[in-house]
Amino acid sequence: MSGIDYSKPLATLLRESTVETHAQLEVSLGAKRLASGQLSREEYIRYLMMLWHVYDAFERALERHAAHPTLEPTYNPTLLARAPFLSADISHLLQVDESSWKEHPIHVKLLASSPEPLTAYVKRIEELSDSSDPSPILAHSYVRYLGDLSGGQTFKHILSKAYNLDEAAGLGVSFYVFKELRSAKPASLGEMKRIKDWFREGMNKAGEQGTEVKASIVAEANTVFNLNSGLLSILELEPEESKDDIQAQHPTAGRTFPVSQVAAIITAVCLAHFIIVVGGFTSDKGYTKLLAIEICARNLWQRTSN
Repeated sequence: MSGIDYSKPLATLLRESTVETHAQLEVSLGAKRLASGQLSREEYIRYLMMLWHVYDAFERALERHAAHPTLEPTYNPTLLARAPFLSADISHLLQVDESSWKEHPIHVKLLASSPEPLTAYVKRIEELSDSSDPSPILAHSYVRYLGDLSGGQTFKHILSKAYNLDEAAGLGVSFYVFKELRSAKPASLGEMKRIKDWFREGMNKAGEQGTEVKASIVAEANTVFNLNSGLLSILELEPEESKDDIQAQHPTAGRTFPVSQVAAIITAVCLAHFIIVVGGFTSDKGYTKLLAIEICARNLWQRTSN
């Protein structure tokens, strides 16, 4: 990619070089529907199932190449792995045993006619895993894990409200809960900042492999944002069930909200997520701003939903 200064640390290059594709994802209709809890319960479950296939693919790829010099510095499945939590959330939302959710009609139908964006996403990960240099897999970790860490707490609160889930117990929203860097305790906002700083340090160490490696990871990061946009584009379609049927089955799942409320929540969520991934928030002042944004999002939701 021309015009890029590859002497910069990899974490900086990724932040600066993905601004446009990240912004496009943030403003997509699918992202807004997801961020505001506007998906039907079934459509949200379907989205989690697609995410499970994505995480299962790239976390198996990470395990396969755990000792690779580009991937080893950020490889920490105990801390970061999300596929097991997605599985737990899906089973809770479906109210079935975790060992049986793959036989549920929603998943069977998903696999019977796998959406092209999901197929393309998983295929891309598998191609990288089978390539002579799996370094670009780091871009998948960057986009997904830092995004999950950045907006997780706000998303957890919004989605718990939207689907009538027990936020305190983490039931149905464990995907958004991380452990501390050096303990099994749930991570606070401050601890998640430390995890992200650790991850960025690992990325910078990976970037020491050379300019060619940096270039491949930067290019792949933009591809990953586009792949995620593809998944979210599927959510722009109206669910097959009518709104009346959804409301009858799940009173909180199909809730609609005033435009002003949705706009306020989306603004707060996007700021919290976008700024920390794209803007860094590495200083104490930046972290204070992040806390303010997270608190603002929560207060907005509580005021407008009570």
